Amino acid sequence: MRIKDLMKHPVHIVKPRDSIAHAREILEQHRINQLPVVVNGAVVGIVTDRDLRDAFPSVFDSPGFTGPSHKPAREPEKILVEEVMSAKAFTVGPDEPLAEAARLMRQERIGALPIVERDKLVGIITRADILDAFVVLEQAGGGTPGAGPATPSKAGKSSKVP
Repeated sequence: MRIKDLMKHPVHIVKPRDSIAHAREILEQHRINQLPVVVNGAVVGIVTDRDLRDAFPSVFDSPGFTGPSHKPAREPEKILVEEVMSAKAFTVGPDEPLAEAARLMRQERIGALPIVERDKLVGIITRADILDAFVVLEQAGGGTPGAGPATPSKAGKSSKVP
């Protein structure tokens, strides 16, 4: 099974100069955890729900809090994605084996990989996509990713790739 058989596209993205409030809206609206940061189609970084959680002001930073460590917080609308993103985004190509994506995610302890072809973002694959592939393969009679043509459908059942 190849990465292109499971990658999601089109991909929800943000730009470096977008606010973290905008990025958080996209994550919440689409119920996703990672957003590639893109300029002219090229991946320049990735921002995760954790990056945004860490950047958002704490309740202890709010204007009404008067505790000993109170400091005024910056508004999320004024913090840019480029300030909190990971500039080192690991990527893979669509024709690589699914096992390569799984190996890289495990090695780097990341939850998603942007898929890049000719230096342009063409998709994304997540840890959940890889787990779905293992479930489908198990239901289809075993095997390992890359060994057969089964791929998950939206209903979670296997279907054959032409």
